[in-house]
Amino acid sequence: MEGALSNTKTQRQQSVYLKIHFTLYLATASICGGDGRWGRALLKSINAGRGTRKRVLFQDEDSGTEVGEGADEWAQSKATVRPPDQLELTDAELKEEFTRILTANNPHAPQNIVRYSFKEGTYKLIGFVDQLAVHFSQVGNLIPKDSDEGRRQHYRDKLMAGSQESAKVVLSEAEILEEEEEPKEAEADAGSQTDVPAAEVAEKVTEEELMTPKQPKERKLTNQFNFSERASQTFNNPLRDRECQMEPPPRTNFSATANQWEIYDAYVEELEKQEKTKEKEKTKTPVAKKMGKMAMRKMTSMESQSDDITKVTQAAKIVERMVNQNTYDDIAQDFKYYEDAADEYRDQEGTLLPLWKFQNDKAKRLAVTALCWNPKYNDLFAVGHGSYDFMKQSRGMLLLYSMKNPSFPEYIFSSESGIMCLDMHVDHPYLVVVGHYDGNVAIYNLKKPHSQPSFRSSAKSGKHTDPVWQVKWQKDDMDNNLNFFSVSSDGRIVSWTLVKSELVHTDVIKLKVEGSTMEGVEGLQLHTVGCGTAFDFHKEIDYMFLVGTEEGKIYKCSKYYSSQFLDTYDAHNMAVDAVSWNPYHTKVFMSCSSDWTVKIWDHTIKTPMFIYDLNSGVGDVAWAPYSSTVFAAVTTNGKAHVFDLSINKYEAICNQPVVAKKKNKITHVQFNPIYPIIIVGDDRGHVTCLKLSPNLRKMPKEKKGQEVQKGPAVEIAKLDKLLNLVREVKTKI
Repeated sequence: MEGALSNTKTQRQQSVYLKIHFTLYLATASICGGDGRWGRALLKSINAGRGTRKRVLFQDEDSGTEVGEGADEWAQSKATVRPPDQLELTDAELKEEFTRILTANNPHAPQNIVRYSFKEGTYKLIGFVDQLAVHFSQVGNLIPKDSDEGRRQHYRDKLMAGSQESAKVVLSEAEILEEEEEPKEAEADAGSQTDVPAAEVAEKVTEEELMTPKQPKERKLTNQFNFSERASQTFNNPLRDRECQMEPPPRTNFSATANQWEIYDAYVEELEKQEKTKEKEKTKTPVAKKMGKMAMRKMTSMESQSDDITKVTQAAKIVERMVNQNTYDDIAQDFKYYEDAADEYRDQEGTLLPLWKFQNDKAKRLAVTALCWNPKYNDLFAVGHGSYDFMKQSRGMLLLYSMKNPSFPEYIFSSESGIMCLDMHVDHPYLVVVGHYDGNVAIYNLKKPHSQPSFRSSAKSGKHTDPVWQVKWQKDDMDNNLNFFSVSSDGRIVSWTLVKSELVHTDVIKLKVEGSTMEGVEGLQLHTVGCGTAFDFHKEIDYMFLVGTEEGKIYKCSKYYSSQFLDTYDAHNMAVDAVSWNPYHTKVFMSCSSDWTVKIWDHTIKTPMFIYDLNSGVGDVAWAPYSSTVFAAVTTNGKAHVFDLSINKYEAICNQPVVAKKKNKITHVQFNPIYPIIIVGDDRGHVTCLKLSPNLRKMPKEKKGQEVQKGPAVEIAKLDKLLNLVREVKTKI
């Protein structure tokens, strides 16, 4: 059977080989040009010889008859089936080529994305758009070879490779033993196949153990392709406190008993020491005395430095300012950046925005009697507290506030008598001169923050006998001594000079009411004294100044004429509360009175140029430092009025109440020299800071191709234009 199967197999292989060779030959013969009939006949014989399937695969060329079962199927041509809705195209249309360009742009990416530009303040179109489209992403996990995890995995791989090699060695040794024991087993089988000793069974068991390799323990490896993120919350690190223990300071306990004799002896010894020191000082030279004074000053400074409170004072002030700036951050932002946008829709009208409110518990029930900005530090101003009620006179206070710390004053000085006026020196901004209700004047030095003034007048040095209503610093005299003037209702205008740490007074002029001379006993002429209430010095002409009186008159005086006035103006029907020269125009000044009026004057003309009735007593007026035509006035009904003559010559462009209660009377107003703010004080001791809206501080508009002219000359021309209009009207009348 096996021989017959092999013969048939070889015959099939030979027939297949012959068929393959002949088909290749036919292909070459047809290429070369031969007909190949004998080859086809040979293939027929091969097919006939196989005997498995009888069919003709070829067609005779001579007879033309088809041979074979599947000839009809191959001879038929393939018919194309067209769908009913297919378009019928011509050959030209079919041959037409349509080119498509593939680009990297994403057709679904938006092309009109805009972003807000904080630099330009507008929305800008983004030119670059991300065209990347992610179709598939796989998170992998790569470990560096030098890392700890990489080294551990490398070590595991080595262990696995070593275990596999040891298993191969065990298998090879087992095969050798098997080959050696095969003949022994054959002999044992021939001898006795039934009896198998126990030792041989044990050997077979050991052989099977050696043949089967030890499988290493399966270790769960991290799946690097199915990564899952795990998060865990860790414990917070515990806080550590570092402490150090210092050695306690040395202490000594002292105890003693004292009797009258010991006390007496101690006093005697102290007196003897004082006498000895006096004798030594007499014998010392002036240079040695100066050195001793310097040593004493150093000792006192060292003592002050050793005090813990003085060390912390400066740092505490800084921290207090920081805390207050955080507390009042909204107000600080309004002060710096806020501008009332509604001014664009108002017809030449403005508003006042309340900012900070300054008050102190120690100054309760004391009216604000004076306000003054520091000429060097634009955020610092001084407030004088006293009382205008002559039946309720008590103490006074001088407070200095900073806008950086609205909650508490920077300096506090108290006095026995009420403060009625004050002024700060231009060249020495730490010197503040005040006038008291009892007629005294005093100078406070901010560098020496003591409660007592550095210099003070007295009855011996010629103090006033009535309240001092106004004080003004003047230029130093020929010997560079500090000099200031004061006016009082006792009719005296006094010049005070600081000579060798003493105040020396000189009466400049005594006010007398004109036409009030009376003849007394023995032909004596009696004059009615004029009560001065306010004065102001000319900005350019040093010797000229104006004085307002309780009788409602204003006197133009000179420092060089003590017995005669340069001119007299019948200004008001009641007491003149304030007089002020224009900061730009040298001929114009302004006055206000309790008769409800504010008047603007040209000192060369005895009649006022402008008169404004505010329907309430006017406490104070002030010119704006940025314009010659802007000024502010405050009234006793709690309102602030701001005028701009270049916009409206007839009424105020701002009329606004600025105190909480109607009973509160506003007493004073002052413009800040730099910032667009004003401060107003009332009779309850409160000072309110207000910001001017843009309409209240309009500047000339820029014209195309022309530069805006600024400066004092422009302001003078602006006010002159208004005055000329008024003068023309008066001349026509």
